Amino acid sequence: MTSTVPGNFLEVTQRIRKACERSGRTNESVTLIAVTKFQSIEAVKAVAAAGATQFAESRVQEARDKVPGLKSLGTWHFIGHLQTNKARLAVELFDVIQSVDSLRLAETLDAAAADVGKTLGVFLQVNISGEAQKHGFSPAESPQAAEAISHLSHVRLQGLMGMAADADETSVRAAFRRLRELKERLAPVHPGLKLSMGMSGDYEIAIEEGADFVRIGTALFKA
Repeated sequence: MTSTVPGNFLEVTQRIRKACERSGRTNESVTLIAVTKFQSIEAVKAVAAAGATQFAESRVQEARDKVPGLKSLGTWHFIGHLQTNKARLAVELFDVIQSVDSLRLAETLDAAAADVGKTLGVFLQVNISGEAQKHGFSPAESPQAAEAISHLSHVRLQGLMGMAADADETSVRAAFRRLRELKERLAPVHPGLKLSMGMSGDYEIAIEEGADFVRIGTALFKA
């Protein structure tokens, strides 16, 4: 599998560039995060050698055995649902937690970050698809949540993260647009927030709708 990673990486980055061109954006305005869950250490090193500098895992227990030996490759994001009893370990392993879906979790992360002496980057997870099974704040709840998190001392609100439903392009685009519009509403009070949205099946649409980070796994590691 690792032998296919360079070609996959080139294909994905070319598609990112073309989506940026269609949107009148610079290629540098979009950052690729390589989602390495279920991938071997060799595969992670292969995608890093191809050019990736940002990486993501979605399970703390898997990351515990993988990430410490790979920290030097770049920035590590956590993107899965995070239980509060695993918050301390997540703080130790990751630079950014993109899946903050409750104030209780934000406060737990803040306390853990204080304990280990770091400032942790966090993203507010927003349920932009409206699906009951998806985690995250509703768009209506998000301004109050962002305000509360901004007052914590050891976490720094860096952006908003969302996932579209597995649906038609019109629905997917509308979901991503909702997140962009939420960022615009928050901008007067919380300037500079980034958008993390778009995965292997829909990242080009996400870029067209304003994504700053796209989270790509399958398209990078396919055989």
